[in-house]
Amino acid sequence: MQKRGAILQKQLKDIYNNGARLKELMTARPMTAAQHAAINRKRIRDRRMLEDAREKRSSSKELF
Repeated sequence: MQKRGAILQKQLKDIYNNGARLKELMTARPMTAAQHAAINRKRIRDRRMLEDAREKRSSSKELF
């Protein structure tokens, strides 16, 4: 149950941190394809680093 509560709290925190005002969204210039690609590449790179770290952590626990 604690894990579930922690997940819900994280989701609520993300909602509040990522919120943008409607006016900001509507008046912001659209990003270029190059900007979008760079953001996606960074997101993928970060996700892979996290996955690798989790695999290393779990494999080191299995050895002991």
